[in-house]
Amino acid sequence: MSVITVFNALYCNEDLIIQQLIEKTGYRLVNDNEVVTLASKLSGIAPERITRAFTAKTSLFNPFTHEKERSIAYLRLAVAEILPQGNLVISGFSSHLVPAIISHVLRICLIAEMNSRISQAQSSPFLEKDPPKAIHKSDEDRAAWTTQLLQNNDPWNPALYDIVIPTDKIAVAESVHLIVSNLQTDVLIPTEASLAAIADFQLQARVQVTLTQEGHEVGVSVTNGAVILTIEKNVLMLSRLEQELQEIVSKVAGVKSVATQVGKNFHQADIYRKIDFQAPSRVLLVDDEREFVQTLSERLLLRDMGSAVAFDGESALQMLSEDEPDVMILDLKMPGIDGMEVLRRVKETQPEIEVIILTGHGNETDKETCMQLGAFAYLQKPVDIDILSDTMKKANEKILLRKQEKGA
Repeated sequence: MSVITVFNALYCNEDLIIQQLIEKTGYRLVNDNEVVTLASKLSGIAPERITRAFTAKTSLFNPFTHEKERSIAYLRLAVAEILPQGNLVISGFSSHLVPAIISHVLRICLIAEMNSRISQAQSSPFLEKDPPKAIHKSDEDRAAWTTQLLQNNDPWNPALYDIVIPTDKIAVAESVHLIVSNLQTDVLIPTEASLAAIADFQLQARVQVTLTQEGHEVGVSVTNGAVILTIEKNVLMLSRLEQELQEIVSKVAGVKSVATQVGKNFHQADIYRKIDFQAPSRVLLVDDEREFVQTLSERLLLRDMGSAVAFDGESALQMLSEDEPDVMILDLKMPGIDGMEVLRRVKETQPEIEVIILTGHGNETDKETCMQLGAFAYLQKPVDIDILSDTMKKANEKILLRKQEKGA
């Protein structure tokens, strides 16, 4: 019933070590792909979006969507569902989702000096174009992951593991022997306390997901079925939020009691915002009138609609190559690539993005052309913010319906 977790730096003989470890122990391998697949099934979030949680780069829209935090909540739930099987080797980023309080887990870290890693990368059949760059990017992702989960920006910190193995100094067979020999200790025999810790972990994961589904982001800890919710961001009506959170969590099966508290960051400037899933939160505003678009962004935020901003067509297309909004509000007359061309390219490459034209220079011919190209709506400046807000919500309704139909 014991579990081994393996977290590694890239190009540290990890594949060979894990393969031999599986052969020696007979344990089942659980990798990030399996965890992501289950998390996607549980959440309805596309696997490629969940996988983004493993990268250091965060979406421009994440402050409004909390997609990374939501993805982690479902990844945690996936691990919580798999963990009770026991006799597992959990490898990759998912290994850090297993709480330290579960004692029958042997936590392994594989590392090596940079020169050794570069040499191994250069001899790999999957040759990297720029091995040092790929390795540094991988290290950045791992540091961001441990910072997010454990508030520790050193992913190789020995305090996070039971054994740290320098694979450039210890051969594969010896590394595997070291792990297997330590697996035999009495400490790794499941106890009543460690099995109870798994039950608490499962409940914590279910509570976290339940709160996420309701648009809330708070810390969750569980001890013997007693849940403590920690509110880290400032909120004007604290007692009302606490009551709402308690009502939601008390309905989760297995919860014996619910208490709330404020965290150490509560009095900082960040304001607590509940996610409104009926309002679009991945909105890209594209307009060369800087003052107008910045004011519009602020006014939308007051309506719980988060947005990113681009001031020309070229910048907008570059942003679209890295991050996909749900809704785009697009001006027609801009320097360089104009709005009509942006609309044409978006609909050719990313047709599921709903584009609302908002312009002060168009005419009926432009309107007809935009609608033929696939624009969701065509609005004239100046626009009533309530009309724009209602149009965006209708566009979001179309997006949600399309997602539901795909899931059916």
